[in-house]
Amino acid sequence: MKRNLLLIIILMGSVRLTEAQVTISAEVRPRTEFRNGFKTLTDESRDPAFFTEQRSRLYLDYADSAFKLRVAFQDIRIWGETGQIFKEEYGKTFISEAWGQYYFTSDFSIKIGRQIISYDNQRFIGGLEWAQQGRRHDAALLIFEPGNSKLHFGLAYNQDDDVPEQGFLQSPGANYYSVNGNYKTFQYGWFNQQLKEGSLSLLAFNAGYQNADSTVSFKQTFGLVASKKVAGLKLAGDFYYQTGELNKNKVNALLAGVNATFSTPVTPLTLGVEYVSGKDDSDTSSDVRSFSPDFGTNHMHNGFMDYFYVGPANGTVGVTDVYFKTNFGLGFGALKMDVHQFMTGSSQLDTEGDKLSKNMGTEVDLVFIKKLKGGVVWNLGYSQMFGSDTMEALRGGDHTALQCWAWTMITFKPTLFTSK
Repeated sequence: MKRNLLLIIILMGSVRLTEAQVTISAEVRPRTEFRNGFKTLTDESRDPAFFTEQRSRLYLDYADSAFKLRVAFQDIRIWGETGQIFKEEYGKTFISEAWGQYYFTSDFSIKIGRQIISYDNQRFIGGLEWAQQGRRHDAALLIFEPGNSKLHFGLAYNQDDDVPEQGFLQSPGANYYSVNGNYKTFQYGWFNQQLKEGSLSLLAFNAGYQNADSTVSFKQTFGLVASKKVAGLKLAGDFYYQTGELNKNKVNALLAGVNATFSTPVTPLTLGVEYVSGKDDSDTSSDVRSFSPDFGTNHMHNGFMDYFYVGPANGTVGVTDVYFKTNFGLGFGALKMDVHQFMTGSSQLDTEGDKLSKNMGTEVDLVFIKKLKGGVVWNLGYSQMFGSDTMEALRGGDHTALQCWAWTMITFKPTLFTSK
């Protein structure tokens, strides 16, 4: 049956072969990880974790002069979690993407459906493709992209299935959105202008979150992202400010970062610093002062061991991240190296009320990348966290124990069929 379905898809795509293009591609990406202090500090009472997680995808793409369409099927699983002989599935095979994009003109279009939304350095809005499942939004986008400018408007409204196809929003519980951690609605505008050897982006994002009493709190995030090359030096920076309400509490938080990349005869060198606001322990107000990069690809920032803004880690502490990054060829591959010095983004107290040192620790990340034949890519990584007394006081665990993470991943991403 699966073979017949594939043949039907190919034949359907070939009906208007001269006007449309049909592409079928796939991805298989197993990743094996050894976790011993990943996301938070470990101690002698805890054994390391070791597992392999695999992502498998099938992409169906269609494009002609009027519209584009993508449907992507995805299966995520841990090796061995399903028996060799089984009659039930655990619900991890699902639609990753399903969207259509209609072009009113070559510059103006609307894109509707389940889709990746990713902008700039993915600090606030990103695809989260490092995670095997990725991040998707059910949304509608108006897209205007003339020349070197881009202007996007997006909106979404989410509703769970507790009361399916409700007749009245006023019915008891009909309008309550119970999916934990997700927005009920958003509206945003994003503008990007490509400059001579640089770019400038502006973002205004309004997100509505369901309160326990069925009301909705709206939080606004305003962002500016810019980059510019000056005499062989690349400067980049971003600034985000959050205001509005969250759980009916006032929001006042910010993120600011800047970095410079120097070109050398051997390798590029990047030096940077990022401040993400937190809330002081002495602050007894109900105001939210800790910035949240709600929809970003946070694995790309603040170290690969995911101590910050991946899951519930770090609470309202915030972070100041001073970092150094580089990468260089090894003849048979490439090596990427990042070093992060982490400090708190707020003033924190110990259990006796004394102020803690701001130093939380140092992380070193190493990633080896090798491109194999046929476009196959192999990655090998090792990271180590050298935690401090402050990190232990905030997170628990034992900072003197070995805190490390090792992983290897291979990615197969072939194009199975494409019409001419």
